[in-house]
Amino acid sequence: MLRIGIFTDTYFPQVNGVAISTAILKKNLEECGHEVYVFTISNPLAPQKEDRVYRIPSAPFVSGHRVGKFYEGRLAAEIKSLNLDIIHTHTEFSLGVFGRLMAKKLKVPRIHTYHTIYEDYTHYIIKSKKVDSLSKAIARKMSKEVCNTADLVIVPTIKVKHLLKSYGVWKKMVVIPTGIALHRFASNIEDNKLHEHRAALGINSDEKIILNIGRISKEKNIEELFVHLQSYLLEKSDIKFVLVGDGPEKRKLESLVKQLNIERYVIFIGEVPWEVVVNYYRIGDVFISASQSETQGLTYIEALASGLPVVAKADPCLEGVVENNVNGYTFDHKEGFLQALDMILYNKQHKEKLAAGATRSVGKFSENIYAENVVLTYRDVLAMKETFA
Repeated sequence: MLRIGIFTDTYFPQVNGVAISTAILKKNLEECGHEVYVFTISNPLAPQKEDRVYRIPSAPFVSGHRVGKFYEGRLAAEIKSLNLDIIHTHTEFSLGVFGRLMAKKLKVPRIHTYHTIYEDYTHYIIKSKKVDSLSKAIARKMSKEVCNTADLVIVPTIKVKHLLKSYGVWKKMVVIPTGIALHRFASNIEDNKLHEHRAALGINSDEKIILNIGRISKEKNIEELFVHLQSYLLEKSDIKFVLVGDGPEKRKLESLVKQLNIERYVIFIGEVPWEVVVNYYRIGDVFISASQSETQGLTYIEALASGLPVVAKADPCLEGVVENNVNGYTFDHKEGFLQALDMILYNKQHKEKLAAGATRSVGKFSENIYAENVVLTYRDVLAMKETFA
């Protein structure tokens, strides 16, 4: 049995990739018999009682995020008493700094998972393009230093491994795709419930649904989807584009939809609880994305697990995830995007083939395999430490 400390700036009740992946990791490590302690930031919506979850004071930050203290003396003393075998940081910021300090102070091995390509997000803090180039350089340097001070780095895809190498990261990196709870998305929902759900959204039974789920932000490149879809939606007239999520670009995109005269074909749902998201995957006909900022693209995997073909803009993170003519298509330009939609939306047999391929393709992303691979990495690092002790 291992005693593991997970340090993260995002955790439930927040809904994002890091929060979900850390919660899934905790759950599955505990099911394997390990003791897992999560150290994260305070959140006004967090439950009063949480098992082995410790929260430090935090304050609102940019774009709906929160930032916590970099050190908490009272908690540091408690962490020391836990006799952790390993510290696993999932952030480069407040709790990540805290985790680094505790690992050094207690002489505990530290593994770091690199979740976010920060140079794609600097525009939230720096509005000047001239200064933004400097902030991107700072983001790269920060990422390099955090990774090179870890004993080992976990990355979700080869794309991220190559990127970190280009930053100057020389520490050993292991590719472990983040796992998801596949059974949640594979479960069947009664047809009448699906019809009720569609009807509640104002969608007729004979209309087709294009779906996008995730944060509505600049780096997700949703604007490109609207531009590509304008003439297509107007021409077909039996399609609804449903967007589930919220974010800083929502108002701008709502205005764009009006300018493009496609309001009647677009539905902004807003943010929904994590446990409800599966209902939206199940009513969709195809999941689409033009994002180029993903480290792995968990929503793509969730869509596939739900039997939903994926059409996504080509990106290295999709290697081994979206397979052309097997579970969906990647595209580079508008023509390829619309052609892929046509083949899925208006060819029932082909859609069923891709849907079957989608559910078959996601087994390697199960939460159990994810946890097992992480534990093997923990043991490798601990064995390496013992060898050189």
